[in-house]
Amino acid sequence: MIRHLQNGLHSINWPTYVTIPARAFSSREELFEKAQENLKKLPEEPDVDIKLQIYALFKQATIGDVLGSRPGMMDFAGRAKYDAWSKVKGMPKEEAQLKYANLVDSLMSKRSELLNNNEIPMGLKAVEGLNISVEGKAFKIRLNRPEKFNALTLDMYNGIIEALKASNEDKSTSITVITEKFNALTLDMYNGIIEALKASNEDKSTSITVITGTGNYFCSGNDLANFAKAASAGKEEIKEMAENAAVILKQYIQAYIDHEKPLICLINGPAIGIAVTVLPLFDYVLATDKCTFHTPFSTLGQSPEGASSYTFPILMGQLKAAEFLIFNKKLSAQEAFERGLVNEIVPYEEFETRAAAVVNHHSSLPSESLRINKMLLRSFHKDLLTKVNEIECKTICERWQSKECASAISAFLSRAKI
Repeated sequence: MIRHLQNGLHSINWPTYVTIPARAFSSREELFEKAQENLKKLPEEPDVDIKLQIYALFKQATIGDVLGSRPGMMDFAGRAKYDAWSKVKGMPKEEAQLKYANLVDSLMSKRSELLNNNEIPMGLKAVEGLNISVEGKAFKIRLNRPEKFNALTLDMYNGIIEALKASNEDKSTSITVITEKFNALTLDMYNGIIEALKASNEDKSTSITVITGTGNYFCSGNDLANFAKAASAGKEEIKEMAENAAVILKQYIQAYIDHEKPLICLINGPAIGIAVTVLPLFDYVLATDKCTFHTPFSTLGQSPEGASSYTFPILMGQLKAAEFLIFNKKLSAQEAFERGLVNEIVPYEEFETRAAAVVNHHSSLPSESLRINKMLLRSFHKDLLTKVNEIECKTICERWQSKECASAISAFLSRAKI
């Protein structure tokens, strides 16, 4: 999740703007004012890099050139805002107003186009960063934020949960993460994935549920924007935010535990955090030879999730699990295979072909037999997995509120020279 912020703060690319037709409003000032109103209507906050562009253009349009000196290294938010504002130094206020208006207009248009073009099965709500489709007998959930490492939003969490539920009544569901932040998960994506998993459970036309990613990353875990507000929040507000996030996290993991159809994971690239900890809850995992697996909980002052504190020691033994979950060891694809996190490794160039073959084969098997056998295998562990999920979410909620967690993240950002 940290890598997403690094990318957003270091590489702000100012877009090419198309002038909004003046006939719609009587003046440039009205365009600017209308854009400020439209910004409030966006269903979710823009990504960090876009927010910085909006901030900079607004300041330039209302005040002019950047004021004061650059904030210190530890004031990450202030430093990022100052740098963004500095990029538009010298831009006339009139031009900044128009660029601000056009940027907001592009956000409104882009989202409208995305939702109109993304046909979602079974009445599921469209969620940015998720592609949900039924392909043959597979219910497919694809993480689709490649430039943001497929980091998950809260809506994506819920969307996947709902899709999994719907898939339980269908034959094959595919959930694909498609994002512009290396498939980092935002709060919206979390909600979307939750909903997708629910829908998949209920989809009678499919027999398996498939989750994969788009781009070079499978999923980089949580999108840092999920916690951006905490930087300036008070103690009580942070407590409320942490508790709300823990509820969604608990629901997200429980959706995997409760899912009745075989879960197939197609790992197209590096996986981080929660994208790794849920792997033992899948029934078949295919990965490319370029994949890596990393759970840097201790580095960030956090604790394991995804029932991994129970499943990992079972899969790989106590010492190997500790090496991974406590001491932050990054695993290669081969190491993940040897530790039982992955069923099969294929060369990167052959991944798509092999993935299609796996999905076609598994989804062609008798659907009721698949469901019964999967439920039988999981029945002996389900109650304990649920209990572990509850304990882990309570623990991580406490960690999110701790000074150590805040200090660890600050230290990480400082080392990264953000």
